[in-house]
Amino acid sequence: MIRQVEAILDEQVRPALAAHGGNVEVVDIDNNKLFIRLQGGCQGCTSSSATVKDGIQRLIQQKFPEIEEIVDLTDHESGENPYM
Repeated sequence: MIRQVEAILDEQVRPALAAHGGNVEVVDIDNNKLFIRLQGGCQGCTSSSATVKDGIQRLIQQKFPEIEEIVDLTDHESGENPYM
């Protein structure tokens, strides 16, 4: 399933994130949870929670309803807000 999730992210999410200097890494899928880490311009961005909940989570759960939750493991405190 990780390969299928990666393919969806490659096609529909990563191009938009890359436009802002960001990326998303799939860390793991366990117990119906997808663990991700935002990178680059997305790490520390104030819009990252909206990106995860309204973008990534909505898309992934439409394609893979068995994934019940997206868990963001990003250390946002270490990132820089790209909009400041």
